[in-house]
Amino acid sequence: MLDNALRKAAAIWVAPDGHPAKLVWALWRDGAALVVTGGTEQRVDGLADGVPCTVTVRSPSTHSHLLTATATARLVTPDEDTALALRTARLNANPEWDSVHRLEFP
Repeated sequence: MLDNALRKAAAIWVAPDGHPAKLVWALWRDGAALVVTGGTEQRVDGLADGVPCTVTVRSPSTHSHLLTATATARLVTPDEDTALALRTARLNANPEWDSVHRLEFP
């Protein structure tokens, strides 16, 4: 169910331990959610390498709660293919970000 929900979600709520949840754009890729932050994208206080997070996914059509899961954030440097996928999937004309985190689910 997690895989299916995150595949369809364009945005997810991410709450790093000790911080409130923020709605962020996400891309499901290779079994993890990629989240871009900073620059022209949403800032997420407390999101850092190795930090546990609570991720909430809502239905894209009804906006009702679908699931809540625990993930660990990993700061990554996207390779060229991943950066292209992030830019292509993002609807902003010129998305810019300071960092990319890979949210890994146990």
